[in-house]
Amino acid sequence: MLVRVDEQGAYSNLLLNSSLQKSGLSREDAGLATELVYGTISRLITLDFVLEQFVSKGLVKLQPWVRSLLRLSLYQIMYLDRIPSHAAVNEAVNISKKRGHQGISGMVNGVLRSVLRAGDLPVLPGNLSEAKRISLQHSHPLWMVKRWIAEYGAEIAEAICAANNEPPAVSVRVNTTLISREKLLNEMQEQGLNALASEVSPYGIVVKGGGNMALTPWYRDGYLSIQDESSMLVAEAVAPEPGMKVLDCCAAPGGKTAHMAELMKDEGYIYANDLHLHKAKLISDQAVRLGLESIVIGSVDAMDLDSTCEHSSFDRILLDAPCSGLGVIRRKPDLKWRKEPEDVASIAALQKGLLESVSKLLKPGGMLVYSTCTTEQAENSDIVTSFLDMNPDFTAITFSSPIWGRLQETALARGEGIQILPNHFGSDGFYISCLQRRL
Repeated sequence: MLVRVDEQGAYSNLLLNSSLQKSGLSREDAGLATELVYGTISRLITLDFVLEQFVSKGLVKLQPWVRSLLRLSLYQIMYLDRIPSHAAVNEAVNISKKRGHQGISGMVNGVLRSVLRAGDLPVLPGNLSEAKRISLQHSHPLWMVKRWIAEYGAEIAEAICAANNEPPAVSVRVNTTLISREKLLNEMQEQGLNALASEVSPYGIVVKGGGNMALTPWYRDGYLSIQDESSMLVAEAVAPEPGMKVLDCCAAPGGKTAHMAELMKDEGYIYANDLHLHKAKLISDQAVRLGLESIVIGSVDAMDLDSTCEHSSFDRILLDAPCSGLGVIRRKPDLKWRKEPEDVASIAALQKGLLESVSKLLKPGGMLVYSTCTTEQAENSDIVTSFLDMNPDFTAITFSSPIWGRLQETALARGEGIQILPNHFGSDGFYISCLQRRL
């Protein structure tokens, strides 16, 4: 898996899920495999910094599988307490003997045993800039660290990077059309799960050590959906009511769509749109599993919705905009190695056009929620501020939302929206802004 991510650009989360489904591993071994893959990818800069000190001809000259094997083994030595270092070395040598020849196994053995003799690592040079130190210590691209320092300050930037390297929590959203959070929480605890009510969302439950919740009867029977706690806030911000007409512009895979339908008690009309047909089907699958009948699926370019839908016809609109995704690095660690600074600027232009276009579909007095799963204000508050400057018939009402009252001691106010960072609650980084069209 590591070689395919490194050499072929495979997406770690998709590859891991498909590989584990075929593997037949126990829950414990699947958990270890997940930790090894995500951890090795996440700590890439730090691992390579250390290995370069011990690989005489340089990492770049090694065969991809040898390079990945050294990274994987070093990750265990440096970051996993429950795997003895000698076991990690022995396993690496055995693998290198099977896949290579005696020269490779000797090199792998020599490098890793030299690492063990060196003691605590990494040892960073003392003359590093703050940004470079954070980049090396917490394994994030230097440009990303510099952006976060400029936006939030060095202390928060380092906290974001550290949080991104922590394993993501497993959280589920309760389908309140079928069961209350209290009742489902009691059922989970009675079955021995370490389950706690979310402090972020009144619809969420955090489950520790429960394995894949998609394999439980609760998921199969539609009592819950797997969703990050921050993501649960978006539908709550939309505040749809029974009987309303709602538009979800970029809806796949359908978690927020379904949550809105649940909040509406499945009474009303939700038009859930996504550009890609195969992704639109995911929304339909969610609705069927959850027993929701108020959702109608569409598949057009969201930029064209203003020509296919009646203007001033929706009570609520959700634009969960395409974004750089820098708030979900914890769940997709290879994302930070794929992104470049110019990606933020290019996606911001699309976001601005989408917001301008879909706003025409909102009724006077209605509310439009703009959200992203990123930390970048060029995609967040800058977009909203620019929109409000150009559209005086809209006003921001974000800070009258119950969400702000609940989170304001921790979350940040950015422009006319709420910015949640990965270090705030152990959930994804998200931005939410509520915009109302004047009567």
